[in-house]
Amino acid sequence: MTRHKGTLGADYFEGMFRGTADPWDLETSAYEQGKFERTIAALAGRTYPRGFEIGCAKGVLTQKLAPRCDTLLSIDVSTTALEAARQRNRQSAHIDFERMAFPGQAPDGVFDLVVLSEVAYYWDDADLDLAGNWLREHVAIGGDILLVHYTGETDYPQSGDEAVGSLFAMLKSQIRVTEAHREPRYRVDVWQRRR
Repeated sequence: MTRHKGTLGADYFEGMFRGTADPWDLETSAYEQGKFERTIAALAGRTYPRGFEIGCAKGVLTQKLAPRCDTLLSIDVSTTALEAARQRNRQSAHIDFERMAFPGQAPDGVFDLVVLSEVAYYWDDADLDLAGNWLREHVAIGGDILLVHYTGETDYPQSGDEAVGSLFAMLKSQIRVTEAHREPRYRVDVWQRRR
């Protein structure tokens, strides 16, 4: 399988969301629902003043993160996905949705929870470096970085294990691993910022 060489851009994701109502079966798959449950369980009941979700898609995981955050900023590169996410989460006034192509575009401020669920493997090496540098500066001391990634073969710029491994190598002196869980098809990692 030939991999994409560069970071996958907005056109790729907009095409996916316009092409089908549920491109990755996030709303309907038992596998995805189980993965979302395992993702939330990895937070071990913690709540956060300020959360940031990168790549919210149609807001299925957003809906599950919302009760854990006093405020939540959820971003995506697809306007189609964001509109669906806003509709799904319209009862949650504490969620802000923005179109943003992270890591090239990133919010200011410091966050207590940053969620990278099924996104880091879409980035090339340069964007992984940008993401790691942003995380160094924008995760609060004691805050959590939650990563969830498919571990099978893809044609993305990185595998799930490569993407998580690269970010870990950049951040390992500043984090403590509090969760490193593997299932047959995905991994869930939680890193707490310690300094």
